[in-house]
Amino acid sequence: MKITILGSGTCVPSLQRSSCSVLIEIDKTALLFDSGAGTMRRLLEAGLTIDEISYIFYSHLHPDHSGEFVPFLFATKYPASYRRRKPFTIVAARGFSDFYEKLKAAYGHWIELAPGMMSITELDNKGPDHLDGGVFDVDSLPMEHTESSLAYRITDRHGQSVVYSGDTDVSANLVKLAMDADVLICECALPDELKVPGHLTPSLAGEIATEAGVSKLVLTHFYPECDAVDVAEQCRKTYQGPLVLAEDLLEIGLLAF
Repeated sequence: MKITILGSGTCVPSLQRSSCSVLIEIDKTALLFDSGAGTMRRLLEAGLTIDEISYIFYSHLHPDHSGEFVPFLFATKYPASYRRRKPFTIVAARGFSDFYEKLKAAYGHWIELAPGMMSITELDNKGPDHLDGGVFDVDSLPMEHTESSLAYRITDRHGQSVVYSGDTDVSANLVKLAMDADVLICECALPDELKVPGHLTPSLAGEIATEAGVSKLVLTHFYPECDAVDVAEQCRKTYQGPLVLAEDLLEIGLLAF
């Protein structure tokens, strides 16, 4: 299993941080988690094309997490000589199909793919759910952000596990989902002193990681205000394990047993 942070930022334009996106590669299967602005360019910089993505998981539908869904579809369809031939799956909370239908009402046939090219799997946004991906399993739980907010736990055939929080406030569900995970990729939007509803801070993310007993904590989704403080120092108030501050194109490897 290999993790690449494609976008470590937010909705705020930045030359250093693209909007939210994480790539997880398991064997030869590429999983994309969220696709905010800049995702497809970062994917190319990471050495992959959109044709190699087998699954796109959406944590929720705010533009900084889903903004390149339409460009992804458009780039998948055109031009005819270059377009994708390999089917892929979208995984998101219940309601995503309706979201897609509304996008088609705006963009029409420009984002309608050939039959069988894209499938949509909707997971429960009120309780736990599970998806069997063959070489991996995915478990999900609702988060404290929007009605469609999900966090995902990805487990490979060796039992290694990565949790992607998406956006969330303090959540018992996130602790439950991340219990004993090898890696927790956790949102950390703002410094402790600037806490806002629906988002975590360094010390709160640290509390969750400590309570869950994760082996490694990766903080991401940084607003520019985080650049003015020592994020690691704030996190160390509540978490003493291995800590990584995400940057675009940062690679995190997990060795197979």
